[in-house]
Amino acid sequence: MSKNRELIVSPKVSQKQLSKFLPQLESEGIKIVYLDPKKIGNIKTKLEVIFPSPKANHIILEKNDTIKQKGKKIGKKFEILSNKDIENILTISKKGLDFVIVEVKDWKIIPLENIIAKLHKIHTKIYAVAKTPEEVRKMFSILEVGVDGVIFSTSSIGEVREVMVYLGSRNFELKKGKIIEIKEVGDGERVCVDTASMLHKGEGMLIGSRSNFLFLVHNESVGSSFTSPRPFRVNAGAVHCYTLSPDGTTNYLSEVETGSEVLIINSKGKARRATVGRSKIERRPMLMIKASVNGEIGGIIAQDAETIRFVKPNGQLVSVTHLKKGDTVLVYSKTATGRHFGMEVDDEYILEK
Repeated sequence: MSKNRELIVSPKVSQKQLSKFLPQLESEGIKIVYLDPKKIGNIKTKLEVIFPSPKANHIILEKNDTIKQKGKKIGKKFEILSNKDIENILTISKKGLDFVIVEVKDWKIIPLENIIAKLHKIHTKIYAVAKTPEEVRKMFSILEVGVDGVIFSTSSIGEVREVMVYLGSRNFELKKGKIIEIKEVGDGERVCVDTASMLHKGEGMLIGSRSNFLFLVHNESVGSSFTSPRPFRVNAGAVHCYTLSPDGTTNYLSEVETGSEVLIINSKGKARRATVGRSKIERRPMLMIKASVNGEIGGIIAQDAETIRFVKPNGQLVSVTHLKKGDTVLVYSKTATGRHFGMEVDDEYILEK
């Protein structure tokens, strides 16, 4: 994939919903929206706009001329039906286009590698168009040679989060959780998640007994004195624990199975997705561990074994068997919201203990 892939969101929401949706997009790291500047009105936002309007930051021309405006990016939208259309894009782009937006009905038939390579030589950016997260994923797996971004139509902030993970550009703010309690709680069922990907040092899954307080549980790439490294595995926690999914929803670990997709986070908070090859549930001795962040308290029940490790703020790993009160580990903590089948529900009271 290209280094600076960009997601441009085309909001499919009402004017009334826009005042809430735009700040949400901004908080997720979106920088450009495909939107009529008139609709923004008095909404306070730093988002740039791409649209067929002279008031947009990125102006989509509707005629064949390429009028340069100071401080503006100029581009055109093209529908590709044949190789002649591809040559037409190149000819027009040489007149000075900063970007082109391409729509292709069948990505398998029309080879864009040629035009992408040529446009990159003249520094013209290429944006594709998508209507579903699946389409975005397909585009980025097919157009490996360097499409610069996607214009994605959606009304769901969850879909935006999901696509940000596809791009490898979603980040989570991990915080320092101070360990306040460690307790043996007897036997229970724990879940080992074996992914179809190799996991690296610093990477793991966000796991916890509360949906808004999750611990970064490291993968088994290190091994121990009794076991060989298994860099595809996360010994995640008890069956009741939550894990955060790529689309922003939560799942119980008991629900994770072959073919599921899980969110993999590194110690810097950068996210990617991985497919589950196998989920293994076994009865084992368990530990209850609690931590606090700014008065917020969360816990996790995990297997009592040296191969289960958390990540310290300095990037070092610490086994749950060596964990002590007062230690700090990386956690993801946010204000509690209600959830319905794993999806966040605004303005719903919830208290988890």
